[in-house]
Amino acid sequence: MVRVTHWITTLCFFALLITGIEIVISHPRFYWGEAGNVLTPALFELPIPASRPTVPTGYGFVLPDQNGWSRYLHFQAAWIAVSTGLLYAVYGLFTRHFRKNLLPAAGDLSGRALWSEIASHLRFKPPGEAEARSYNVLQRLTYLFVIFVAFPLAIWTGLAMSPAIASAFPATVTVFGGQQSARTIHFFVSVFLLLFLLVHIAMVWLAGFRNRMRAMITGRAGAHKEHA
Repeated sequence: MVRVTHWITTLCFFALLITGIEIVISHPRFYWGEAGNVLTPALFELPIPASRPTVPTGYGFVLPDQNGWSRYLHFQAAWIAVSTGLLYAVYGLFTRHFRKNLLPAAGDLSGRALWSEIASHLRFKPPGEAEARSYNVLQRLTYLFVIFVAFPLAIWTGLAMSPAIASAFPATVTVFGGQQSARTIHFFVSVFLLLFLLVHIAMVWLAGFRNRMRAMITGRAGAHKEHA
């Protein structure tokens, strides 16, 4: 179940990333509060051209407008990701997966233990056989943060931008200070998740790419012979 939900979420994330980029290109300006448009000052702007000629970006050209299909696919991928995440959460709670595999032991949270893990990663030292078969404390804390903070926040802020959800449940928007605030937070959470993905891929490569991929696909890992 963990492997299946992992790969479904991976496909959904790539779909969300590509379509999210297309959506941002249509209006690469971010605001804070409830309202924001080309006539109001932006909180910040991305230094890229837009796909709409009415959006001032400083460029003398516009990109092809892909906003229609990208929004449709973005919403579809998001609902699949939400359903998959709920399935994973229910499975993790009932099988004690989170407690057994992700929740750090009390001794692992000491300053000395955390610093030892950080120093080990800064040396880019490949993990040993025993280390490769379980998550270290930094991995556990990061995965818990992504699963229970970053992904739920991305979902919440995404729903807050929906006019239907905002009309039915105004509190989902007002807690962020408005739809434009939710959009800005959604952007930063998405950037964090992208950085997490890049580091995740780098760590898989460091641990032995073929071995880790075999384990994530089949559930079985061969002898740990690869080194980055």
